[in-house]
Amino acid sequence: MKLKALLQALCGLLAGTALFAIMGLTLVDVAGRKFADASVPGSLEVTELLLVVVIFAGLPLVSLKGEHVVFDSLDPLWPPAWRRAQQAVVDLLCTALLLGVAWVMWTKADNMAEYGDTTAQLLLPLGPFVHGMAVLCGVTALVHALLVLQPTRHHHIGVDEGPA
Repeated sequence: MKLKALLQALCGLLAGTALFAIMGLTLVDVAGRKFADASVPGSLEVTELLLVVVIFAGLPLVSLKGEHVVFDSLDPLWPPAWRRAQQAVVDLLCTALLLGVAWVMWTKADNMAEYGDTTAQLLLPLGPFVHGMAVLCGVTALVHALLVLQPTRHHHIGVDEGPA
């Protein structure tokens, strides 16, 4: 299986599963409050943690598909070679910044695990979630690094598709 397809399958499955869990939890929580006058204990905490999973699992997919918000009003005025160079610099910058964020998050996650940080109500450990965030930021950095090496048309206007 190609790396791109594997990444799309794993991150898509992770984000989709977390989103479905949020939906199910919200349904049960609201129905419980409406019909049984009781909500699911800790549902807010679990929803927050699942949202973290959805957001960070979606980052590599957004980068892979070139769906970030961009300012490209001046791009048609630049020659294709300049646009390609600009995109390479942007992808390199994204790679460096995401690796930096991943490193900071990993360090923070280690500290959280060492201190035993947990959620307030359910006492779920927070370290593994922040480690996951760090890993997914690293995966997103890898996506941007690969885009520098093999750009695709949907990311870079005027750049031909690379080999399949």
